[in-house]
Amino acid sequence: MAKTSVFILFLFFLVATQANALGGNGMVGGRTEVKDVKNNKEVQDLGRYCVEQYNSKQKHSSANGSKLLSFSQVVKAEKQVVSGIKYYLKISAATSGVGVPKIFDAVVVVKPWVHSKELIKFAPSTPTPTK
Repeated sequence: MAKTSVFILFLFFLVATQANALGGNGMVGGRTEVKDVKNNKEVQDLGRYCVEQYNSKQKHSSANGSKLLSFSQVVKAEKQVVSGIKYYLKISAATSGVGVPKIFDAVVVVKPWVHSKELIKFAPSTPTPTK
């Protein structure tokens, strides 16, 4: 039993140090910035998916007076390894017919091994306070 505990502890240490060596921010499970977001097809496709899911919910909610959105681009992205990959996206999208883009915050979890994506959050972005 003690050998198993030591082995598991060793594996955890090995994974933690390798994550840091491979460009992590030093914290296993922490968020990392996605570089070159505008040219990252996977991230842009995820942003488009988030807007499509939002629009689908709006169509099915007849009492809600919200208008549908038109995807423009993902302007910023971070990812976090959880039970899958959780993406934190800042999406530029315009209300259909108006053409003035606004920024929206979206959180989507991707589990590639089961070919699934789930939109967790989609809401207008709020400005972050500056220090």
